[in-house]
Amino acid sequence: MESPVTLEKRNKPLLKTEISFIIVHLLPLGALFTGATTFDWIMCAFLYVFRMFWVTGGYHRYFSHKSYKTSRWFQFVIAFMAETSAQKGALWWAAHHRVHHRYSDTPHDPHSMKLYGFWYSHVGWIVGPDYKETDYKTIGDLTKYPELVWLNKYYLVPPVLLGVLVTMLGGIVNGGSVAAMFTVSGFSSLFVGFFLSTVLLYHGTFSINSIMHKFGKPRYETGDESKNSLWLALITLGEGWHNNHHYYEVSTRQGFFWWEIDITWYILKVFSWFGLIWDLKGVPEYIRRSKNKQEAIALRKELELQKSA
Repeated sequence: MESPVTLEKRNKPLLKTEISFIIVHLLPLGALFTGATTFDWIMCAFLYVFRMFWVTGGYHRYFSHKSYKTSRWFQFVIAFMAETSAQKGALWWAAHHRVHHRYSDTPHDPHSMKLYGFWYSHVGWIVGPDYKETDYKTIGDLTKYPELVWLNKYYLVPPVLLGVLVTMLGGIVNGGSVAAMFTVSGFSSLFVGFFLSTVLLYHGTFSINSIMHKFGKPRYETGDESKNSLWLALITLGEGWHNNHHYYEVSTRQGFFWWEIDITWYILKVFSWFGLIWDLKGVPEYIRRSKNKQEAIALRKELELQKSA
């Protein structure tokens, strides 16, 4: 008989401290008063895909798992672009994600749907008071870069600059001049192009913490509730192969097989052709073909013997 699991005490969010999060969700409604142009909707779709790539390819596969290498200057670019998503600093994001992998679906997991429920795993842990700070001890390999520490502290700089840029573009395209950014021409782009895409991006990202530990199918025995889903892989540019990732988290590629669409992997591969990144970590055959870690060890030995024969 299994002993009962003792859950950690998780504090509920205080409404007065989460006003900004609520406002971001309400601002797209401003388009009811400004209207929305074709340009605004194109910008919304583009910024969702563009920023989702930096979230998964930057926050996740680089800063959290170091699944490839890059230069110091491009490392900063990755962090800056990822932070335009308004999902806090790259160091904050990576620190909490590393803890998630260390304690996946146990009481110490920051966002276990299995133990703390859908709402908490989806968004409650973010808006609550328990995980506001960056655990710098968990990311000692990154804190040696002062520019990353600065960007982590001033994480609102990238999204604010992007919001201003989107408003300016709206003024130019919708209104015919930069000055029109202060009219409905600019505000419609801000409401739809920037804020709506930001809200959609939030919930696309958060779905991996919640939905991917409930719906889908597991291929590997990982000891947690992680699963794979083609639909979420498309929505998140490859993160839907979540069970694959939890089985072998150091791989740059999360779609382990050719038919598992992983758009982030394709883009990172192109980056490597131009020398922006290198040493992308692949998926060994013994990992792909096994079902659990014990079987993987045995298969690895078997394949090594075949090579040496």
